[in-house]
Amino acid sequence: MRFQDKVMVITGAAQGIGRQVAEQAAREGARLALIDRARYVHELAAALCEQGNEAIAIEADLEQWESTRQAVASAQAHFGRVDILVNNVGGTIWARPYAEYQPEQIEAEIRRSLFPTLWGCRAVLPFMLLQGKGVIVNVSSVATRGVNRVPYSAAKGGVNALTQSLALEYSESGIRINATAPGGTDAPQRLTPRNNETPSELEKLWYQQVVDQTTDSSLMHRYGTLVEQANAILFLASDEASYITGTILPVAGGDLG
Repeated sequence: MRFQDKVMVITGAAQGIGRQVAEQAAREGARLALIDRARYVHELAAALCEQGNEAIAIEADLEQWESTRQAVASAQAHFGRVDILVNNVGGTIWARPYAEYQPEQIEAEIRRSLFPTLWGCRAVLPFMLLQGKGVIVNVSSVATRGVNRVPYSAAKGGVNALTQSLALEYSESGIRINATAPGGTDAPQRLTPRNNETPSELEKLWYQQVVDQTTDSSLMHRYGTLVEQANAILFLASDEASYITGTILPVAGGDLG
């Protein structure tokens, strides 16, 4: 029960890693504010409440500052505090050589995989500063070194820099800030696709190159599981990691990114 009575805010909680983190944290006593722009987040909150946990669902577009600010403020208003924030929103939208990206696609990738973490940290820090303590865990990626996803790599490199700079800035305020860097992760098919385009044969080839590079770069030569990713996130969120801040923890079978 590492999170007994602690308030944990999880972004991107409706599916994938975010959902897994929510389910495991609930079993360890966390009081949860689940934020996502997909309506499925309400189904998760309801299921967790039926199991005897305390959870609320908040719909928000975390690529936008005002929506993020309101969502975090709603969590704070409901629970009276925010002890832990897990910034989980992000993910490659397209896979292609950089010369094939259109400018609007590059901007979309940055909005998806950097701004939700920037906004999430900015929204929660005033509350944590008033409390005199708090924990932020950002979900980055080892794909800061990867093929056919340069804009995503750049966004996650920004998450790493943000994590380390914020840790330096706020360590004396009682706030720990770390990140995990997942490698390839097996997950069920997304309920909401990252894009609705039907891939061409060339686009399928480009994506397969991503898969091949991901498994080749891992010393274990496999994808990880949702549980393996959630375990690392929850370790950094827990008091077991009380002497760890400013760290990017690769969770990628030996691939350091």
